Amino acid sequence: MNRDLLGRHRAVLPDWLALYYEEPLEITHGEGRHVWDAAGRRYLDFFGGILTTMTAHALPEVTKAVGDQAGRVLHTSTLYLNRPMVDLAERVAHLSGIPDARVFFTTSGTEANDTALLLATTHRRSNTVLAMRNSYHGRSFSSVGVTGNRGWSPTSLSPLQTLYVHGGVRTRGPFAHLDDRAFIAACVRDLEDLLGHTRAPAALIAEPVQGVGGFTSPPDGLYAAFREVLRERGILWIADEVQTGWGRTGDHFWGWQAHGRSGPPDIVTFAKGLGNGMSVGGVIARAEIMNCLDAHSISTFGGTQVTMAAGLANLAYLLEHDLQGNARRVGGLLIERLRAVAAQVPHVREVRGRGLMIGVELVRPGTDEADHEAASAVLEAARAGGLLIGKGGGHSTSALRIAPPLSLTVAEAEEGAAVLEDALRGL
Repeated sequence: MNRDLLGRHRAVLPDWLALYYEEPLEITHGEGRHVWDAAGRRYLDFFGGILTTMTAHALPEVTKAVGDQAGRVLHTSTLYLNRPMVDLAERVAHLSGIPDARVFFTTSGTEANDTALLLATTHRRSNTVLAMRNSYHGRSFSSVGVTGNRGWSPTSLSPLQTLYVHGGVRTRGPFAHLDDRAFIAACVRDLEDLLGHTRAPAALIAEPVQGVGGFTSPPDGLYAAFREVLRERGILWIADEVQTGWGRTGDHFWGWQAHGRSGPPDIVTFAKGLGNGMSVGGVIARAEIMNCLDAHSISTFGGTQVTMAAGLANLAYLLEHDLQGNARRVGGLLIERLRAVAAQVPHVREVRGRGLMIGVELVRPGTDEADHEAASAVLEAARAGGLLIGKGGGHSTSALRIAPPLSLTVAEAEEGAAVLEDALRGL
């Protein structure tokens, strides 16, 4: 470990800017599904910079596109016509499934959700928002205000009135004992009861799979059932696809499609993987919603040419190589492998997820009590074995988060599972 760099980090950066590991890691370069630290040690990367490295590290198609564009012009702002931005917006709008879609590019998922909340509250003339318990939507003032995971909510102040709805966590809470059909019905009744006690909200914002919350999700169809209730009242549905978009869940290109019988959401937000490490986020919405702002607005760095070039090249690679299908196939094998291991490890409460978005929740054996120390121990042991993973969850970050680049091979999945097996058995 570079102790000089760690000392400089602590001297100049905020205390709340967390670092993984007892001896923090400096990553110097990567290739494919692997990264190397400053000491030259190689790691299999099962977290991809918090799901941002979607296809592969140093993907030649993306690095070439970035270099070629950088050699022409890096940035001009949205005040001028921007061909790469229009090209990418056309592709994203087509893929969204939203009719008459408009796309606005930002630099992050936080900013994308912030914009979606601005659009929804302006369009509906309401500052009341529905959100899911255990959710996470970013670190801006408004996105923190709709975040239902207290570990990521540093203030109770907010420009919004937020009401939290049941359903984002299938195996905990008052409805956990019900079967899927009854679970959905109970959550819908709870939503209807909640709406009977408040002024008409602007929107429901929800992650199809809760990312920071530990890769939890409701039964398929919950948000379709919610949509029927919301549509009757004119309430918008915002799907936060910052972590679930672009085929990561394997079964679907967008996470909302698991709940798709009522059609696409009114607004979709995205970020993370589209730029494969470049800062790209955005909002997709029907024209009537996107165009509801009656004030001037621009995006200084959203849609800048070099990030749009990266997004175009990355999206083309993902589609041409069917990485969604790879996530379904390889992710399914990895989930089954981990479930077989978990059956023999008392600390594992649940292995959940779909595609290459997998959560392993750890508890104190014989209880439902979250075991933060066990999660940290597995994180350290996995690193020692040459594997990088993440952690999260609404219960003291007791869930391991596994989200490799979508080009992960079967052999690499087996390699990572073997390291995780050793780490889990060592608890």
